[in-house]
Amino acid sequence: MPHIPTDSSDSGRSPLARRSVLGAMAATAAAPALLGLSSPASAAPVVRPRALPGGGDLGPNVIVFDPSTSGIQAKLDEVFRQQESAQFGTGRYALLFKPGTYNGLNAQLGFYTSIAGLGLSPDDTTINGDVTVDAGWFNGNATQNFWRSAENLALTPVSGTNRWAVAQAAPFRRMHVKGGLNLSPTGYGWASGGYIADSRIDGSVGPYSQQQWYTRDSSVGGWVNAVWNMVFSGVQGAPAQSFPNPPYTTLDTTPVSREKPFLYLNGGEYRVFLPERRTNARGTTWGGGTPRGSSLPLTQFYVAKPGVTAATLNAALTQGLHLLLTPGIYHLDQPIQVNRAGTVVLGLGYATLIPDNGVTALKTADVDGVRLAGFLIDAGPVNSSTLLEVGPTGASANHSANPTTIQDVFIRIGGAGAGKATTSMVINSRHTIIDHTWVWRADHGTGVGWETNRADYGIRVNGDDVLATGLFVEHFNKYDVQWHGQRGRTIFFQNEKAYDAPNQAAIQNGAVKGYAAYKVADSVTTHEGWGLGSYCYYNVDPTIVQHNGFAAPNTAGVKFHDLLVVSLGGQGQYEHVVNETGAPTSGTSTVPSTVVSYP
Repeated sequence: MPHIPTDSSDSGRSPLARRSVLGAMAATAAAPALLGLSSPASAAPVVRPRALPGGGDLGPNVIVFDPSTSGIQAKLDEVFRQQESAQFGTGRYALLFKPGTYNGLNAQLGFYTSIAGLGLSPDDTTINGDVTVDAGWFNGNATQNFWRSAENLALTPVSGTNRWAVAQAAPFRRMHVKGGLNLSPTGYGWASGGYIADSRIDGSVGPYSQQQWYTRDSSVGGWVNAVWNMVFSGVQGAPAQSFPNPPYTTLDTTPVSREKPFLYLNGGEYRVFLPERRTNARGTTWGGGTPRGSSLPLTQFYVAKPGVTAATLNAALTQGLHLLLTPGIYHLDQPIQVNRAGTVVLGLGYATLIPDNGVTALKTADVDGVRLAGFLIDAGPVNSSTLLEVGPTGASANHSANPTTIQDVFIRIGGAGAGKATTSMVINSRHTIIDHTWVWRADHGTGVGWETNRADYGIRVNGDDVLATGLFVEHFNKYDVQWHGQRGRTIFFQNEKAYDAPNQAAIQNGAVKGYAAYKVADSVTTHEGWGLGSYCYYNVDPTIVQHNGFAAPNTAGVKFHDLLVVSLGGQGQYEHVVNETGAPTSGTSTVPSTVVSYP
């Protein structure tokens, strides 16, 4: 098991430092005699922690290619065969391509597989070929194509159109598709995605069977259709606002955004680029050349490998290093504690944190500019009160100029085994940006049941001025989202209520039938949301009635735009959309009930 090495010698110190240490030791040793006390027979050596190293290799599950590498397609196929249907497996992979041009590749991506270019711009790394997600493993159904990603590549698809048929937790970031993008599986089977950011698709995007999608700060050549909920903010070429027919919600800009950190090569040196914050953003960050921001050498990161202890990770943070989590599974017996402003915790290949004995996986102090990105938190079998906490209770500092960002950080309770957590994610720090998360109480897999993977609340926002762009939260026993902070904003929300509620009494909320998917606290006076959807599928007891999908104080400062609720095949019904407003769902037709504006 890795540990913090110690050093009791003074070799390697400067002569002045050695003299200072020797002088201090001499004074300490002399003190008993001066006081008339007897000296110990032997003094214990001074033990000091040795500095943890920064940088180093990226481990066996980060596979790096360059254009001269032989057998690239064979290696891609090998990883895909292993990961294609390993929905709850332990394999984790990052496939990284050095800048250059690669011909004739088809990188099929399975579970827990990330593919990325290592240039500063997507156009630095071109694949004349495809990066493909399809659903052959699940008989053409793409609704479980979770946990995979593509980033920082330019693609010239062989057929002219790249297929990316994904569901939740499968981001498509900083991509340049020199053609079209098809978001549905072969045969146009069911699909439930998804998220695009900072990308350019020269041709049209065809969602076809995709139920919902969010696209942010990008450029598209066209958009073919919509099913239930398609949301755009800051997207050049986006369709005009037209919800609910067709259900397009379009904001001209994104109020605040800051792109996800990413690994790149500067010559032969790995660095991590930190994109700068943008306000009223529109279009990509890289279209005009080098993106704006700063970078850090890998030597300023502790490169963590599976098996490392939480104590070592915290020692690295205390030492002033950032964390790079290489692909794999990390068990934690204490929280990772981020206390320093500007700290980066970046995961590769869906690095997975499992808190043991009911601890919280990660906590931050109320400081500026923390960046959490690219990892999965998997609840352990002992209930954790929380899994991720941003800022301590009562946090109140102003972070408007340099917010904390949470990007492609996903949370799972159950599925890979029994897990429990009372509240999955708690946001206490002001101005935090939640940019694409999927917080999921599992509805399938192992360790799944109304009490087996009990998780009452998904996300609780206590901090003021928090912005969520791309919020996916599903299946919690009570509220999926609770919002207590003032001036909160959400652009795109996708939710399913818990399938496995045994009966009406199990979800009863006092006199109210069921807990709303998205609850704004009665104390809130200002809040706004765009493009929010909640679905029910009470298949254990189809007679269950959910009063509404959304609940909020009825005040002019709390505003919603483009809301919908859907009963999937009539398995349970909604009485209203938001509060007492909106028509009930009915029958088995799976037709949304919508509210364009509230109040």
